[in-house]
Amino acid sequence: MCLICTLSIKNNSMISDLSQEKLKELKLKANQARQLVIETLIQTGGSGHTGGPLGMADIFTAFYFHMLNHDPKNPDWEDRDRLILSNGHICPIRYVSMAQAGYFPIEELKTLRKINSRLQGHPHRTALPGLETTSGPLGEGLSQGIGIALAAKMDKKDYYTYVLTSDGEHQEGNIWEAAMMAGKLKLNKLIQIIDYNNIQIDGPVADIMPLEPFRAKYEAFNWHVIDVQGNDIDAVVKAVQEAHTVSDKPIMIIAHTVPGKGVSFMENDYRWHGVPPDLENIEGAPPKGEQAKKALEELKAEEERIKQT
Repeated sequence: MCLICTLSIKNNSMISDLSQEKLKELKLKANQARQLVIETLIQTGGSGHTGGPLGMADIFTAFYFHMLNHDPKNPDWEDRDRLILSNGHICPIRYVSMAQAGYFPIEELKTLRKINSRLQGHPHRTALPGLETTSGPLGEGLSQGIGIALAAKMDKKDYYTYVLTSDGEHQEGNIWEAAMMAGKLKLNKLIQIIDYNNIQIDGPVADIMPLEPFRAKYEAFNWHVIDVQGNDIDAVVKAVQEAHTVSDKPIMIIAHTVPGKGVSFMENDYRWHGVPPDLENIEGAPPKGEQAKKALEELKAEEERIKQT
């Protein structure tokens, strides 16, 4: 596995603007995270999800290295921001980001999905310090986030609760009940970010169960809604800064992302949600052999381009 530089971890309540130098560092960090995702999935022996983790690398990088108020050396710090991953199947990018940030050694990524590993196929709250919830069944994360955000409000705490969800899981009824509740409670320190990448395991979201008009639905439930290009780190930071100015509503950030981002033959192809084009099994499998080699070559070439800008 490649060793990567360490960026400072945010440890205050304000999210600053990005300088060009810091933005370049974050772009490199996100690229290196994508390389680590591929290298990690190679070790799993044929299981794990690829498209979503690659598509969300920029957002996870922005959180762990600029926006999130957290302390890897004290993961249970009472005043930390809470980051909940509802669509737990994209956990490879969360594990990679946590390892980069210093929650555990990068070498431990090799144990993903292995027996007795702390890095299970879906995040397990008690297995790994730094996780806020256990996830697996889709649609539950927003309800969990509401409970945490409501507790913070009752206890007069200032931390934010961020909930990362997916477009496909918005086909679950549970998540819409939660959205209605959050709007009623006016949980302004609850910020949901949806990975709106337009794919799910069986095909395009619009073909399986259309979500539009998505923005209007959340606005009807009394949410403040922001649209953003999810693979633009600077735009993501600005969206969260805007979210922090809202005082009377929960916030939905619709992050339009590219699944498989950074690897040409994976981008926008629903078959890489969990199943490569040449495989028929429904459990999903990461790239291997020549596919993995080509993916890493493309990502390393992009890393060099970023360094030269």
